[in-house]
Amino acid sequence: MEKRNIILEKSFDFALSIIEFAEELENQKKFVIAKQILKSGTSIGANIREAQSCESRADFIHKLKISAKEADETEYWLLLCKHSKSYKYDEKLLPKLEEIQKLLTAIISSARKNK
Repeated sequence: MEKRNIILEKSFDFALSIIEFAEELENQKKFVIAKQILKSGTSIGANIREAQSCESRADFIHKLKISAKEADETEYWLLLCKHSKSYKYDEKLLPKLEEIQKLLTAIISSARKNK
């Protein structure tokens, strides 16, 4: 039986949600932020996936730190949407993102301790 990789699953699910949200923004003709959210929001999972085939522990940590930075950027764009009167906002996205951010922080911390 193959072990589940929760961070991969959650980041993939989040990326799918981000794609849908970005498409909704594009339908509202909010192209600039839609593009930014799409890029940063899908990059989180892409870097986590890349970390799975890293060359060293340092490389693993580096890839996850990139994911964490992309998550911070995505949070920024989502908060702009949330607080802007003219932008659509999906209440489910920030809690999903916060869960991924907590997992990333824990994994990075653990990887650093186990060097």
